[in-house]
Amino acid sequence: MTERAFLPCRIAVLTVSDTRTPEDDRSGDTLVARLEAAGHVLADRAICPDDRVAIGEHLARWCGEDAIDVVISTGGTGLTGRDVTVEAHRDVYEKEIDAFATMFTLVSMKKIGTSAVQSRACAGVAQGTYLFALPGSPSACRDAWDEILVHQLDYRHMPCNFVEIMPRLDEHLRRK
Repeated sequence: MTERAFLPCRIAVLTVSDTRTPEDDRSGDTLVARLEAAGHVLADRAICPDDRVAIGEHLARWCGEDAIDVVISTGGTGLTGRDVTVEAHRDVYEKEIDAFATMFTLVSMKKIGTSAVQSRACAGVAQGTYLFALPGSPSACRDAWDEILVHQLDYRHMPCNFVEIMPRLDEHLRRK
C-alpha cells in the first residue's frame, strides 16, 4: 500500500468570550500553534462575544466560505448562563458528530477525572465544513487537538479520518 500525502486543511479559530482580546487569547493561540505545527493553514481567526446569535452568524458565515474547511471554537461550552456556544453550534449544524463529545469526555477524564462531566464539547457539519466547539481553557484545547483532531484532520490517519470524506460532506446539496 502506498503512503498517502498530507493534505493541509484550512482552519478558522473562533474564541468565544466577553473578556478575551487578541493579546490574551491563550486558548486561540494554543489552537493556532498546534494547527500550524501540524501543517494546516490558519484560514481566519476572530473573537466573538458570548451571544448565541452572534456566534451562530459567525459560524454560518465561515461555513459559507470556500476557503475554510474546518472551524474550531473555544469557550462557552460550560454550564453557566453565558455559555451558549453549544446552542449556537447546534443552530448551524446539518449533522452532529455525536462521538466527538464522547471521545473528548474520555480524553478529559484521564486528565481531570469526573470534572469532565461539566464540558459540553461538541462537533458537527454544515455546508461541507467541520465545526468543533471546545472548552475555553488552553489545556482542553491541547487535549482535543493532541488526542483527537490532529489525527482526524490528517489524511494519512488510518483506518479513516475526516479529511478523506470532506469532498462528500455537501453532496446532498449537489443532487438534483
